[in-house]
Amino acid sequence: FQLYGYCYQDSNDIPDTLTTITELGSPLEMIQLLQTSWEDRFRICLSLVRLLHYLAHSPLGSVTLLDFRPRQFVIVDGELKVTDLDDASIEESSCTSNSDCFMEFPARNFTLPCSVEGRCQNMNEKRNLYNAYRFFFTYLLPHSAPSSLRPLLDNIVNATGNHNKHGNDKYFLFYLSPSVNSEFTQKCVKSANTKYRRVPEAFIPDENYRCWPSYHHKGCLLSVFDVNEAIEICDSYSQCKAFVLTNQTTWTGRLLMLL
Repeated sequence: FQLYGYCYQDSNDIPDTLTTITELGSPLEMIQLLQTSWEDRFRICLSLVRLLHYLAHSPLGSVTLLDFRPRQFVIVDGELKVTDLDDASIEESSCTSNSDCFMEFPARNFTLPCSVEGRCQNMNEKRNLYNAYRFFFTYLLPHSAPSSLRPLLDNIVNATGNHNKHGNDKYFLFYLSPSVNSEFTQKCVKSANTKYRRVPEAFIPDENYRCWPSYHHKGCLLSVFDVNEAIEICDSYSQCKAFVLTNQTTWTGRLLMLL
C-alpha cells in the first residue's frame, strides 16, 4: 500500500499519535468480484501473490498477517493491496518438537517441522498462503476460468491448499501468468458461418442488453482477441445482431467489444 505521508503528534491532549496518508482504494466485496470477468479476478490474485512473496522475503523477515481477511484489503487500479497492518507479526513460533508447530484452520490442520533453532519452519509464510487460498484463490480463480487452463488451475490451487511440498508452486500464479497471456493472445476461434458487414463509425443504440460476465453493469461489454472471436461470441447470443469493437483494451491486451 502506497504511503504518501505521515504526521507524528505528541501533545497533552493527544499523546503518541501517528497519522498516515495513504492512497485511496475501493473496499473489497467478494460477491461483486465474482461478477467480474475472470481476467480481472486473475489480476487481483496475481497481485495478492506478489504481496505474499514480499511478506515472505521482507527486509524485516517473514511477516504474517494474523487477521488475514478480505476486509483487510482494498482494490487500487485493479490491484489488491493490504490496508491494515495492525495485526502483522514477524515472530516465528518457538517450539521444542513438531507437535508445537500445529496450525489449525476451520477446514483442515497442518503440522510443520520444528527447526534445530527451536522455531517452526516457515509458519508465517504457510499461514499467509493457506489464508490466501481459503479466502481468495478457491473462489476467484476456478470460477468461469478458460477451459484450457482449468486442469492446471485445479492442480496448483489444490497444491496450495494442501501445502504440497513438491515443486516450486507455492507462488504458482507467477508461473501461470505466461499461460494466461498465451490463452488470451493465441486463442483459436472456429470460423463463423454468419456474415457480418463492417459499418464505419456506427454505434449500438441504447437498447443493448446485459450479459455475464460484463465489464459494464448496464450493458454487454466483453473482451475479445480479434474480430473472429467477436463474431463467434455474437453468434452465441441469440439477442446479438451487431457488435462494436472499441479501441480500448484490457490489462492483457484484449479488445473490448460492445454487444
